[in-house]
Amino acid sequence: MLDPTNIAAQIQRRTFLNSAGISLGSAALSALMAREGRAASANEKHQPVPHHRARVKRIIYLYMSGGPSHLETFDEKPVLAKMHGQAMPESFTKGQPIAQLQGQKLTCQGPLIGFRKHGESGQVISDFLPWHSQMADDLCIIRSMVTEQINHDPAHTFMNTGTAINGRPSMGAWINYGLGSESENLPGFVVLASEGGRNPQPISSRQWSAGFLPSEFQGVQFESAGDPVHYVSNPAGVSMVQQRRLVDAIRKLDEHRAKFVVPPSGGAASEKIPPKVGTTNFDPEVAARIAAYELAFKMQSSVPELMNLSGETQATLDMYGAKPGDGSFASNCLLARRMAERGVRFIQLYHRGWDHHGDLVNFMKISCGLTDRPTWALLTDLKQRGMLDETLIVWGGEFGRTPMFQGKGGPGRDHHIKAFSMWLAGGGVRGGLTYGASDEFGYNSVENIVHVRDLHATMLHLLGLDHEHFSVKHQGLDARLTGVEKARVLHDVLA
Repeated sequence: MLDPTNIAAQIQRRTFLNSAGISLGSAALSALMAREGRAASANEKHQPVPHHRARVKRIIYLYMSGGPSHLETFDEKPVLAKMHGQAMPESFTKGQPIAQLQGQKLTCQGPLIGFRKHGESGQVISDFLPWHSQMADDLCIIRSMVTEQINHDPAHTFMNTGTAINGRPSMGAWINYGLGSESENLPGFVVLASEGGRNPQPISSRQWSAGFLPSEFQGVQFESAGDPVHYVSNPAGVSMVQQRRLVDAIRKLDEHRAKFVVPPSGGAASEKIPPKVGTTNFDPEVAARIAAYELAFKMQSSVPELMNLSGETQATLDMYGAKPGDGSFASNCLLARRMAERGVRFIQLYHRGWDHHGDLVNFMKISCGLTDRPTWALLTDLKQRGMLDETLIVWGGEFGRTPMFQGKGGPGRDHHIKAFSMWLAGGGVRGGLTYGASDEFGYNSVENIVHVRDLHATMLHLLGLDHEHFSVKHQGLDARLTGVEKARVLHDVLA
């Protein structure tokens, strides 16, 4: 029973729960419904189950938003260096998609930094990334990536969903839908964002949308300041005991309401035999609401504990370069490790600031300076804790940069989709391997070409999901993350 002596607080709390149902409720539901396999689409129940033995339990995706230059990170081009300042051969560029350089004189821009070999494997890495050089033997560098969208927003959409069509599920949502969460108290798909560098453009929340999948599988963005999840804290005057009573009361009311709701299967509702949560006689929308409130209650204690870095040693904070509460990529990397420990399935860290159309050297120093060491620290920390073998780390942006000069406040590069670099590390991946190659200008991928869909297929494979048989019915079609076009698992890069 509600406490009549504190009716103002109860009304405030009821109003809060009613208005926050979408933001906090969907965040909570993304974990609980996935974990229990009770999430229902419009027509059927969904039971998370892998297709084969998984090599990893989770993915941490380090998303370098804006498009890092492969020509200043992982793809050294001596021929391009010799051609610096000369006209770019028209045979490469005629009729090809170019973003801001369209109609301009195209001049070769040689690499703006030196490269060296590192590790026993001799991985070639630029001097912009000194901390990457220390983990060279753990990285599988892919130099032959290709994508299909040349401007940022559609390119983000393509990288995240496998298509440029808005409204499709993101890769994290697919994974959350397919496997559920290992955590009882946190969402299965969490997004963190930081910025630093040139033109840190905003990222639309549809990049972690569930699309046509049930909304409980969408990504939940954790904020770097204030409440990490909107409305996760109790309003003033509301205790956890009152909160527990209120959730229990709402549950009873919703269960009572469900007796009078005809379930989607068409069965008759009954007043005499109360339906049970999780049965076919219980309205899935009411079940979803109850589950959302229950996990929201759990998150009120679990999320603040997760975000509180005071329990980390100073040595750990120094290793990452993290300062609690600063919202930096370093702090987000440390939070990613803490989420991995607590069972979050898909963790995506966006760092915005890699759109280097001009003054590339200056902004590469800034972007790399903010992300290079924390990336090394994350991989090293996971390895020291025995977690790297069960984690896949992915690093890369939505596309690469042109081998042609673009000058806006110093030499820079335009968007490029025909060749760029990414890397994988962790469980099931061959460390110390360079896979694929671009041509002598870094313009076209020419050897072991890797499409974005191939990357998605490989990620799913390592998690135990067969991309060809992992689908849901949507508008009469078997919709998949990898679409209807041919995609391949990159078996050559797997250990």
